[in-house]
Amino acid sequence: MISVAGMMRTVGGTVRYKLLALVLFPILLVMPVALLIAIYWGATFSYDQLYIKVNTDLDVAGDVFKRIQKDYLNKLNTLGDSYTFRTALGTSDRQSIDEQLLELKNSSGFNYLRIIEQDSRLFYTQKNEGQDWVRSSSSLQKASQGVAAVGIEIFSSTEIRQLSETLANMVELKLIETPRARSTNRIKEDRAMMIRALYPVSNALGELVAILDGGVLLNENFEFVDAIRDLVYGPGSLPEGSIGTVTVFIDDVRISTNVPRKPGQRALGTRVSNEVRTEVLDHGNTWIDRAFVVNDWYISSYEPIIDIDGERVGMLYAGFLETPFRNALWRALTIFVLMFLLLMIISSLVAIWGAKSIFKPIESMSNVVKATRNGVVERIGTIKSHDEIGELAREFDAMLDLLHQRNQEIQSAADQLDQKVQDRTAELLQRNEDLQRTIAVLQETRQQLVHAEKLAALGELTAGVAHEINNPTAVMLGNLDILIDELGSDIGPVQEEIDLIVEQIYRIKDIIDNLLQYARPDEYAGYMTDVDVNELIRQTLKLIRHYQQNSCFEIRLQLDAVQRIKINQQELKQVIVNLLINAIHALDKNDGCIEISTRDWEQKGVVICIDDNGMGMTEEDLNSIFNPFFSTKQQGEGTGLGLSVSYSLIRRYGGNITAQSSTGKGSCFMVWLLSEPEPVEDELTIIEQLHAIEKEVSVKG
Repeated sequence: MISVAGMMRTVGGTVRYKLLALVLFPILLVMPVALLIAIYWGATFSYDQLYIKVNTDLDVAGDVFKRIQKDYLNKLNTLGDSYTFRTALGTSDRQSIDEQLLELKNSSGFNYLRIIEQDSRLFYTQKNEGQDWVRSSSSLQKASQGVAAVGIEIFSSTEIRQLSETLANMVELKLIETPRARSTNRIKEDRAMMIRALYPVSNALGELVAILDGGVLLNENFEFVDAIRDLVYGPGSLPEGSIGTVTVFIDDVRISTNVPRKPGQRALGTRVSNEVRTEVLDHGNTWIDRAFVVNDWYISSYEPIIDIDGERVGMLYAGFLETPFRNALWRALTIFVLMFLLLMIISSLVAIWGAKSIFKPIESMSNVVKATRNGVVERIGTIKSHDEIGELAREFDAMLDLLHQRNQEIQSAADQLDQKVQDRTAELLQRNEDLQRTIAVLQETRQQLVHAEKLAALGELTAGVAHEINNPTAVMLGNLDILIDELGSDIGPVQEEIDLIVEQIYRIKDIIDNLLQYARPDEYAGYMTDVDVNELIRQTLKLIRHYQQNSCFEIRLQLDAVQRIKINQQELKQVIVNLLINAIHALDKNDGCIEISTRDWEQKGVVICIDDNGMGMTEEDLNSIFNPFFSTKQQGEGTGLGLSVSYSLIRRYGGNITAQSSTGKGSCFMVWLLSEPEPVEDELTIIEQLHAIEKEVSVKG
């Protein structure tokens, strides 16, 4: 890419390359910064959406988890309220009771079913289950009082063995060493996590006669976690290649999961990281982030599992594989960057070609002037351009021909006067002096004409370049509309990129509108919108974020304005950026502070104050800061037009800019803005100020 600063040094500041530098500056500097910001925002936004999704998945999984518990209680309710069961219980028909319990156990997935008397003694249990032991808990106390209860209970290794030797053998699980897990001396997990449902059974008189006690073991209950996974991550909920997973933990140990440890093997016995355990089990919070789960990165979410007594006894996890989302994001960003680079290269080539074609006649005129000064007869020749510059070149050639003809006539007259030298010496000398003065005046007039025509053409050139750029942007918008219509309902995966392209095209159009405002200010008086200055300031701070990477300074905000104003939003952003950049340049690089505040201006509008603790200004400088080309910066660091243009923009809407400053203490600039802009009378319009700048350029030239 072309270096703008290097190009300026190489060509010695010619008009062509000055204009080229102005055109390429936003392409080579501003647009790449905007690209980086867009990439950062796109990646951040994408992961925010993934975190929102996994949080929703966890909520759904939690609701399903609670619903399944209620379903088991409802199944006991159906059995306990049935006439057949009550009759068998009232007559102590153990065969009928056993058949009904066995049917419910086989159809509903209970790991044990038993009947407990009102005084918590065991009335009936099936074979291979503890005959004399009943686990006491708060849920059993509620059931004894006639209130049905269901919830999570943790059975110790002794309790589960008293309940059933078969279940005790099922829950024993060897712990697998897991990186980043909290250190422990345990080598196995032999506790059981049960969904325990207790339903009180009453007789016809409403008296409690027994309690149905049923439990569902969650340890290695793959049907349970797979059912939750199928509900949360159904078909079409994840992209191809991603997998959804659900896990149930006792403390930090995976006792039931569909997270694969390796193909065909579930990650049972692995443990969660200490960071997650601390946040979820110790503090009782939900944890959502990307995490390395067993052997790959997942978008993960965890929440505590609360038992019937309100204690945190485990965790419920829901998450999905990150890799497909990350690959899709990088593919989209890569395509976007390639398109952006292609557009930037095309724009640069068009700008270089345009500058060459526009200023070729001017360079030819400059070469002819140099040749004429050295006594060489030379002409510009055929000019293909039919614009003002091309017409000027042709008129310049005609003027040189006329001058050459007049010089020949003068020389002929001088030859004839040789015979009369003696008689008319004094008169001839006088006329020669007059002729030399006339030639000098003609040369001076010619130089002034060229200079004046250049300045006049600059405004027209700006308008021409702006209108030429508007054409391709309009074509791009049209093609985007066609592309959107063609894609139809398939636009979803690229909707964000298309919206971003449209936004950038409209940003180019805003830049072009600003160029047209300087070329024809009466036709482009600014498109006013209803603006919240506080929000606009927050957006503007993003445009100067890169300055904080090179300088150490602090920006403080005190945004108290309530009223809204009507103004061109982009022009107000330009004014605030100019004032902020001036403040940054004035700061001490080691200890700088800029305070931005807003307040209501009575009932008229809003005042924006930008206060810095920089080097400040003298009284003499303060009186001249709004003059064109006046600058307190070192030579080469500024044009002196920033404050002048900002002042003109604000005055256009009836507002004002005032400044206060003390040497060594800093400066304060205040922008006064009206809620309803009023026309300004008896002051220079924008075009008059541009003419004043042209006169200043002429004087300094």
